[in-house]
Amino acid sequence: QVQLAESGGGSVQPGGSLRLSCAASGSISSLYAMGWYRQAPGEQRELVAVISSGGSTNYADSVKGRFTISRENAKNTVYLQMNSLKPTDTAVYYCKMFGYDDWGQGTQVTVSS
Repeated sequence: QVQLAESGGGSVQPGGSLRLSCAASGSISSLYAMGWYRQAPGEQRELVAVISSGGSTNYADSVKGRFTISRENAKNTVYLQMNSLKPTDTAVYYCKMFGYDDWGQGTQVTVSS
């Protein structure tokens, strides 16, 4: 079992930036890929970005060139730098450590003028 604590969400205007953080703790046996998902009201949860234990990254087409995922393995922490935010990025953002079924409480991101 792993505990995931997301932080860094908030309200910004279109074009603004936010940096999300997620710290994983608990019985972590080895390094796993980690990722960020988001879920807008009435929508399914979607995968936004993934980073492997070695640092390879993949992004959803909708965020490529705007979002950057990174991690600090020693801290079991993953980050999501979000730039050029759009109203369509509004959602609750969740992090995930692949290999475990647990989810954090999420952090709300609202992009509105």
